[in-house]
Amino acid sequence: MYPRAGLFVRLVFFARAVSASLDIVPGATWTAAGTNKHIQAHGTGLIEAAGVYYIIGENHTSGSSFQSINCYSSTNLIDWTFENELLTLQSSGDLGPSRVVERPKVIYNDKTRKYVMWMHIDDSSYAEARAGVATSSSVCGDYTYLNASRPLGFQSRDLGLFKDTDGTGYLLTEDRANGLRIDRLSSDYLTVESNVHLFTADYEAPAVYKSGSTYFMFASANDNKYSTATNLAGPWSDWANFAPAGSHTYSSQTSFVADVNGLVMYMGDRWVSSDLASSTYIWLPLTISGTTASISSDAVWTPSFTSGTWTTVSSTTTLGAKSDGTLGGSAKSISCSGCSSEIIGWLGGTDNGTLTFDSVKFTATGESTVQISYGNGDSTQRYCSVTVNGETHVVAFLPSGGPQTLRTSVLNVDVKQGTSNIISFSAYNGGYCTNTPYVADLTC
Repeated sequence: MYPRAGLFVRLVFFARAVSASLDIVPGATWTAAGTNKHIQAHGTGLIEAAGVYYIIGENHTSGSSFQSINCYSSTNLIDWTFENELLTLQSSGDLGPSRVVERPKVIYNDKTRKYVMWMHIDDSSYAEARAGVATSSSVCGDYTYLNASRPLGFQSRDLGLFKDTDGTGYLLTEDRANGLRIDRLSSDYLTVESNVHLFTADYEAPAVYKSGSTYFMFASANDNKYSTATNLAGPWSDWANFAPAGSHTYSSQTSFVADVNGLVMYMGDRWVSSDLASSTYIWLPLTISGTTASISSDAVWTPSFTSGTWTTVSSTTTLGAKSDGTLGGSAKSISCSGCSSEIIGWLGGTDNGTLTFDSVKFTATGESTVQISYGNGDSTQRYCSVTVNGETHVVAFLPSGGPQTLRTSVLNVDVKQGTSNIISFSAYNGGYCTNTPYVADLTC
């Protein structure tokens, strides 16, 4: 166990030439408003309703067994607020203790005016391999769990949903004994009616995206792959990589592919099998050209969801904790063998150790993204109060294994053009920011 001293933080700010903007940092810790914790929506899908976007996924705060299915909302797909637990732990049954409930996906049925959720249902040994279904009258409301079964009598593990442009619903599901299935749903989306296609390849984590008249099936195989067809029944093209070979799709697994006003986004999970709560999200712009899909980089990127465009962030400013920060209270510099950055310890706590960056320069006024690189040697998530120009935010820090290993937390804040910005770290509820909170550099 590292000394509580240890928050090391490297602050990374993105320099803007024209206007402030918000960025997506793949693999970062994303703190949600409403919980002040890292977003727990693993195996997520994206759905829009009345101009608001929702992600719905697995909560692994306390381990791998089922706890709840969570829903978060956003109007810009970058700032997320916790809304509700759509399904919660029950005393027994499919949603009971030590159960597996994975990869929830939701689509809206225009005829019944119901939101329909399908999910993988299993026991702790993964012997059942069933698909469960639930419904709600609102996208982020309480869902009524209906039942679970093996679709058409076949295994169902990793699954997805696809709603075609004609309103037909499809269940995409891994039948491990036979392959990857596309099954047509009934008109109310509550049951499986027939098989449409079976991929005999041993792939999982399916997601379908439609571009014009071309269907793209994405699936996980390390590297993740895709195939195309002009009919869901096939014929389908040979499987191909959509990210650089050997990157394992930037160490992620397919969860969903979304289209937001023409900006196509790959949504994947970077699983931490030893601590699923610490798993992060790899969201990247996906280029679709004819029958080709490609991702060329996992760099930080700036989306414009209103115009359907995006740019890669290339210009940043980095501030070091010792060279650019001012310490207060119990905070002090700590030596660390094998660490690549400056370590500042004893941030927060009863003596409220603080680290302050004065005169932080931004090139434009508005909401902007700050990266906080840190090390957390504790086995649990910790928190820090970060005050920017007088407004205090709570930032979550996932376990990193120690100060030698850096992770990144993201904070989106209102800043002012020029050098009058002040960013400071202090205690949250009297606790230490992390067990080895390390403030190394601030990048903006």
